Amino acid sequence: TTPGPCPTGAPWQAPAKFLQKFCFSSYGFIMVVLNFNTRRNSYSVRDVRVHLRHVRNLLRSLDLAGRSLSYLSLLTRAHPGNYGMKARSDNMEKDSVSRSPPFYILPGCKERRLIPLQPIRDDWKPLQCLRVLNISSWNPPPGNRKLHGDLMYISILTMEERELSITCCTRGFYLNQVYQHPYECIRAPVQVCTWVAPAGGHSLDCVTAEETRLGLMATLTFVQIRGWNEELQRSRELPRASLQERRRRDTRIFRINSDFVAAAAQGAASMMEGNVMPLNPGEPPHLHVFVWNNLFFSQGFDMSDHYAPVGGDAAAHAAAMCDLRGVQAYASVDTEGLHTLGTAVVDYRGVRVTAQTVVPGLLEKNLEQIVYGSNDNGKTVFTHPRFLELLDESSKSLRIQPHRVLDHSGSPVELRSAISTVGIFGSDGRPYILDLLRTFPPDLNFLLSAEAQQEVPAACRSFGFPRRHRHGLASLRSQLVEAFVQHRYELFAKMASDDLGHQFATEKPEEPQRPAGDNKQKRRNIIWKACENVGSVSDSRFDIRFNPDVCFPGVRFPSECLPDVQRQRRLLWDAAAFLLSNQIPALRDCLDHTAVPMDGATLTSAIHQRGVNVRYLGAMLKELDKMEERERLSHVQRISISEVITRSAKHIFRTYMKDVEPAAFSAAVSHFLNCLLSSSSAPVPDSCSDELPSRHKSRRRRTQSDRANVPTSSLWAKLTSDDLWIRIKTEAEDYYHYTFKSIEEEIEKHNLQKISLLREMSIKTGIQLQLREYVFECRHKPAFSEDDVVNMFPVVKHLKPTSTDAAGLVQQAQLAAQQGFLRAGVDLLGRALTLFSSVCGILHEDVSMCLRLLGRLRYTLGENDDALVLQEKAVLISERIQGTDHPQTVQDYTHLALYFFAGGRLSTSLQLLYRARYLILLVIGEDHPQIALLDSMLGLVLHALMENELSLKFLQNALTLTSKYHGAKSLKHAHSHHVLTIVYESKGEFHLALQHEKEAYIIYKNQLGESSDSTKESSEYLQRLTDQGVILQRAIRHFGAKPVLFFWQLPSHPVILQQLNLTCGITFIPPR
Repeated sequence: TTPGPCPTGAPWQAPAKFLQKFCFSSYGFIMVVLNFNTRRNSYSVRDVRVHLRHVRNLLRSLDLAGRSLSYLSLLTRAHPGNYGMKARSDNMEKDSVSRSPPFYILPGCKERRLIPLQPIRDDWKPLQCLRVLNISSWNPPPGNRKLHGDLMYISILTMEERELSITCCTRGFYLNQVYQHPYECIRAPVQVCTWVAPAGGHSLDCVTAEETRLGLMATLTFVQIRGWNEELQRSRELPRASLQERRRRDTRIFRINSDFVAAAAQGAASMMEGNVMPLNPGEPPHLHVFVWNNLFFSQGFDMSDHYAPVGGDAAAHAAAMCDLRGVQAYASVDTEGLHTLGTAVVDYRGVRVTAQTVVPGLLEKNLEQIVYGSNDNGKTVFTHPRFLELLDESSKSLRIQPHRVLDHSGSPVELRSAISTVGIFGSDGRPYILDLLRTFPPDLNFLLSAEAQQEVPAACRSFGFPRRHRHGLASLRSQLVEAFVQHRYELFAKMASDDLGHQFATEKPEEPQRPAGDNKQKRRNIIWKACENVGSVSDSRFDIRFNPDVCFPGVRFPSECLPDVQRQRRLLWDAAAFLLSNQIPALRDCLDHTAVPMDGATLTSAIHQRGVNVRYLGAMLKELDKMEERERLSHVQRISISEVITRSAKHIFRTYMKDVEPAAFSAAVSHFLNCLLSSSSAPVPDSCSDELPSRHKSRRRRTQSDRANVPTSSLWAKLTSDDLWIRIKTEAEDYYHYTFKSIEEEIEKHNLQKISLLREMSIKTGIQLQLREYVFECRHKPAFSEDDVVNMFPVVKHLKPTSTDAAGLVQQAQLAAQQGFLRAGVDLLGRALTLFSSVCGILHEDVSMCLRLLGRLRYTLGENDDALVLQEKAVLISERIQGTDHPQTVQDYTHLALYFFAGGRLSTSLQLLYRARYLILLVIGEDHPQIALLDSMLGLVLHALMENELSLKFLQNALTLTSKYHGAKSLKHAHSHHVLTIVYESKGEFHLALQHEKEAYIIYKNQLGESSDSTKESSEYLQRLTDQGVILQRAIRHFGAKPVLFFWQLPSHPVILQQLNLTCGITFIPPR
């Protein structure tokens, strides 16, 4: 019979113990549930399905596949005791095993283990709360039950073999005699999928199956879908006069964008898997366009030869990211009344897909479409006063010069953007701008054609530029534009002040005073001359702008504008020369370790902040070779070479995957990785057939029959390791202009790790591999098999809306902290944290950044407990949204270990440092300046635990790395000597202690002078060590051969904490 109506009872909830443990404890946040008098809305079928999805996600939250992972609690909760300096000896002995690090993270170990990347306790068992959670077969409810409010029926089988039937009605989920329990499932706005995952089984999940079925039906039938464009544009039109209005508006934009990005990734995957019908099925597959869930999808290929003048398919592929950067730029300016489309770029299975919201009426034939700009490379050009008015404000912020071009009839047309920027009025009456791929100035160092350029600056020629590029969409980054404008403003101010000072100096006091008009005219002439010299578009004030169309093929300018066009070309060449002569040499900033790149992502971020594009990696490497300090920048060189290799391999992988049939994806990916990294001959996988081998055949016959099924006709199966590396070498020379002889030579010369190359390649292409140890050096067996390829995830690049008010508060807080107003900085950061949390949610990188800064200020103020709680949250967020092995997560682990040590939990601090060292070894290897920092901290913590032998092993390695990366005469090197002195003194080895402290004293004396506090302290310490050594020698001579027992002072926790603070660069200043 059909489940009967539920009498009086309480709403059903999932098991309370699991929910409480997962939602509150594992996330590290204290959730406070306030009692409000609320009026509940009635449930609908959609609400029921959303609720079931949340419960299903909650029950399967420990599944490692496809989730943002976190392992912090495994380290911080494993040692709940307080291992302070006054711990009892039996506790110290009991914990001695955990103090010894795993062999694979010891200094000098070359083995890189992969399984510890996702640590699991030995006694860990999958936590199962329910055996079955299904949608009942009694669905849908009959008509009489619908009239009583029934929406759906659920069947549950508990771990105690108890069968339950849940009635979902408009009032909630009901089952007799069950109490109510509130819960919340926290989900990251954008999921970060790990590049390795353990092998897991496939279990029955009817809720997911139902969602998949409904999702497939949505692609085939007309169902209710979201109006993405209307939601996005309405949120941008919300009022923004007050802080509360801006907060509400920013929250709305962020949430819609997060949902849009998730839908774009899902739609792109469905499209590439063949689940969506194209709008143009008669065209070749690579030219198909799609509309799914009110989103428009197009592939990164040249349709209708639109990009033929600028590079064809290569330009079409690059145009997607250029357009995304343009949309981000205009969204940052946020001009009221000017609308852009929601945009995301998805790379999936070697194909780039652009997802955009649909302009209302754009797909209708009767809509008058383009009213501004040109979509045919300048053959027809339009303008509109409404767009000129809206673009006037944004052109000032984006440094775009208003200019005129000739249209198809030869008449001048005024533009305030690139000619390819298209303006459209949607059927909703809103003005939209599209095709923003040429928002930023072109980069003249990379040209589509190799034409001789007469006006090339000497700085560009010295680097070998200009060079031929595969497409004509190479542009300068916004950071470079701002740096160049700032540089020109400094020149402008210097010229004007020098000329004005020269004018006042030449005026003789005995001469009669000139009329005021003459002096004003002279000042105008001085300003005009300075403006002309720096390239300002205005004669009366400093205003640097760029014309994005001066080098675009097909654009014609009026004859009276040609002199201005020539000035704009010179300005563009000056900007290109500035990048080479100023910004690339500015990589010397890495010498002071303000930026310490560890992998390709952090290196890319560091050079992007200086306005340098990734295509300049070859020029960077050549400049690094010329530097005298190249040894101290060897880690930057190593990461740059690794980035050239993996990016070149990614380009080849993109074309490699085009010819792969869907049934052979795992075989093709494993074969590519074998050709890339394996030392064996990398044969084609044994079987790509759809038929399973018979169990009754012998192994020999089965192998022979499987080899007969190998698709040798496929292009991907013919790839060999030698062919792949020849193509990578050619790609590196062609795109990045970097030359190397062989991969073996590069790996040996720069100490590249194959596990690091595998990690970079997997992250860039969305490959997820099985979590196991891979042997790359074996010549008899390939490193990868088909089963090692667990999954392929879409790599999504999207807009990043945030709270501008909160960002301003963070800048004010940093300025206040630099000036010594620490309390004011704490208050400002607290307000910024509240704003970021309300706009972006808890799991966001801006929230993590605020928590990190706030924790550091709290620690500086002596509030260790608060700093520990804040930093623990920051680590958790970094793991969830950036990855468990991201460099930022490693740095957060380091500071958390310091705070745990300050709180007396030495063993937990040690485990965190071990984890951080393992992650760095996996990401980049042992030869890195961050390893020097970690080894110094490990040595001090082990010394506090009286593990002096282990401590010396780490400290000696830190001394070597500090000498290499900071210099043998640096203060960091002196501090490393001083720390070794402390440990040797505690062991009674005064000769070695004196030797190291003398080195430290010499450095302090030469760098700081004899009057500095550090020099005086080192001198006093030397004298004390000398006296102790003399006493020891006298005692030895007095007692002769008899054993002498000396009792040395135990390590002092405050002293070691002071040394840890100095190692981490933390100085305590009195707050104002």
